[in-house]
Amino acid sequence: MMEEKLSYEKTEDFDPVRIEKLSYHYREILQLLGENPEREGLLKTPLRVAKSMLFLNQGYNMDPEEILSSAKFRENYREMVIVKDIEIYSLCEHHMIPFIGKAHVAYIPDKFITGLSKIARVVEIYSRRLQVQERLTTQIKDAINKTLRPLGVAVVIEAQHLCMSMRGIQKQNSVTTTSDFVGAFERDKTRQEFLHLISNKLH
Repeated sequence: MMEEKLSYEKTEDFDPVRIEKLSYHYREILQLLGENPEREGLLKTPLRVAKSMLFLNQGYNMDPEEILSSAKFRENYREMVIVKDIEIYSLCEHHMIPFIGKAHVAYIPDKFITGLSKIARVVEIYSRRLQVQERLTTQIKDAINKTLRPLGVAVVIEAQHLCMSMRGIQKQNSVTTTSDFVGAFERDKTRQEFLHLISNKLH
């Protein structure tokens, strides 16, 4: 059997009006920082930053519940489903500096399951907004709980905040962990099983 060739093509479909307005303001920011936006290295920087910010915040244009519903299947399975080590790249809403880490998500189905990639997509959608880690954790849980109506949902996020590393307290290796549980995961035995499974390297 021939191996399927996988290719990645970057697509950017940005509103040109928004790009123009953002570029104008980033040019002003460069001047306020004491830079010369007319010098060669910075000529296209306002445009690049405008596109970058729209890409990093594209989650505002996506509906996580719609994503989950697009691959919602009836299935008689009532055991834990875990998707762990989902990469997170988000911007802290306080300083607009990145925080990066991993999310671990589990749910126990009750009549319905969803495509595994859709769980990662929900994490991605909420991450691509100005965020705080605490709210991000709860939003992921709530979207899955509302759409699938499972017996329980669990979310744990571990992240390093560059606002702590680069400015402020400047602690380089600190990691913030947040969690949120609902339904069956509020029971200690079920929650401990989940925490044990995400702490083990099974792959």
